[in-house]
Amino acid sequence: MRSLEGKVVLITGASSGFGEEVAVLFAQEGCKLVLAARRMDRLQALAAKIQDNGGEAIAIPVDVVNLVDIQNMVESTIDLYGQIDILFNNAGIGRVDWFENFSAERDIQMLVHVNLISLMQVTHAVLPHMLKRGEGHIINMSSVAGLIPAPLITTYAASKHGVRAFTDALRREVTPLGITISGIYPGPAKTEFGSHIGKNEAYAATKNIVRSRMTSEYVASRVLDVALRPRRSLIIPWHYRIAFAFEMLFPVMMDWFSYAFSKINHKIK
Repeated sequence: MRSLEGKVVLITGASSGFGEEVAVLFAQEGCKLVLAARRMDRLQALAAKIQDNGGEAIAIPVDVVNLVDIQNMVESTIDLYGQIDILFNNAGIGRVDWFENFSAERDIQMLVHVNLISLMQVTHAVLPHMLKRGEGHIINMSSVAGLIPAPLITTYAASKHGVRAFTDALRREVTPLGITISGIYPGPAKTEFGSHIGKNEAYAATKNIVRSRMTSEYVASRVLDVALRPRRSLIIPWHYRIAFAFEMLFPVMMDWFSYAFSKINHKIK
């Protein structure tokens, strides 16, 4: 296990959920935090909380869809600290509904931009600084949806599959140059994220049957563990590894389950 004392950690999507929780944990390890998100009031409150507990944190307002904001965020971090040791790409949005009900602009274009394109652009801005030093750790927040595509989350699954592909491809590209790349694949968790994904009767019924007991605090603790003990990927909770194995070994069976779900629940208007 390596020490994180004094490491500079840049976190996108730090104003709530996994980003907020893991920021507190990184601060407890003695890291210097750069907190980035759109909601400046939430970021400032989090930075103040960390500082009141003896940690070091700054808040930078960033809309990850805006390339200029991304560049300013990275340049400000480098100007202040001279380096970025860990990048936690955590910003993301979701949407649950039948695909034909999606808004082409928000639920397709914007969602893919935030979850995939912006993640790549943030990484693209940070990576040269890590390569120059020959060290660094990039942790990308994907999702179990990036491993197991399912009805009702078509665009989200596509974006998270993209994150998985990007993470694996980049790992194979930069690992020999001293950069560590990790992918995190959490299942459903109790976070603010769930209140912004939209409403759908079929999804609500499924959610009531399979209630998530995983908390954002638990996911954050596992992200910290990946920073302390780097690895290529982490699927949480553990039983989703079994589901992913079924997806790989018996894809037709997984199709049948999905077909049955969609046939029962999908009502064409």
